Amino acid sequence: MSSEPHIVCNDIFKIYKVADLEVVALRGLDLAIDKGEVVAVVGASGSGKTTFLNILAGYDKPSAGGVSVSGRDLVQFSEKEAEQYRRSEIGFVWQQTSRNLFPYLTVLENIQLPMRLNNLGDKKTTELKAAELIELVGLQEKSNQMPESLSGGEQQRTAIAVGLANQPSILLADEPTGELDDQTASDILDLFGKVNKDLRTTIVIVTHDPQIAYKVRRVILIQDGKTSKEILRKDGYQRITGAASTSDQLEEYTVIDSNGRLQIPTDMLENIGITNKAKLESSGDFLKIHRSTYKNG
Repeated sequence: MSSEPHIVCNDIFKIYKVADLEVVALRGLDLAIDKGEVVAVVGASGSGKTTFLNILAGYDKPSAGGVSVSGRDLVQFSEKEAEQYRRSEIGFVWQQTSRNLFPYLTVLENIQLPMRLNNLGDKKTTELKAAELIELVGLQEKSNQMPESLSGGEQQRTAIAVGLANQPSILLADEPTGELDDQTASDILDLFGKVNKDLRTTIVIVTHDPQIAYKVRRVILIQDGKTSKEILRKDGYQRITGAASTSDQLEEYTVIDSNGRLQIPTDMLENIGITNKAKLESSGDFLKIHRSTYKNG
């Protein structure tokens, strides 16, 4: 991996105006993702996950803060530059099949289409490239079928191939397993791991799927519009290697933002009786947090 992060989000805020109200979707989000990394972003509805994904895709801009991809400042993009960025650097996989596939095109034709639109070769060349992607996602016998004849899992496999058709450096997936049963969802998450292993594509998955912690190296929790903690795996993709998945292979970390702030889990604060004030003490490799002795603390 490169020493420089592929994606950098620095203290980004996003404020939407709805009628006379201002809605804060992101509140100082900090995040760095290395090239070739697979990251899952999780959080409750309204936590800012989709807003974050839209900013990464160049569909939206932050109200404040910085976002860069491969050293390019997305905030400064014109509409034309943002469109070119999406066409050359970004692939998408959406939850809804209707957003991923054209119903009147075959599997092969759906995958070829982005290649033809981006002038990545003539019909023969794009057909060969599409066939390679079809093999990658395991749909060799379905290449001439229409989307309606595919199962939900096969449709998402096709969608992943379509997302990779323009040879993007980043693949963004928004709830890709949201409409699938547990086993099929597990298989699709494994496929993202295979894609990353074979193509070294940077992959960002936004999801509610609880399986995700056992499928990717790094899980980022967004809470109240900012990163609050990360869960890191001690090994790679266990489903691919055949190893068992257990909770003791996960390590949880609290995130410290660019301003030195950290979010302490509410249950921990309640257990030691801390409300709105605390005393910090440095002790070797540890940072101790003590209850305030003030009556209002």
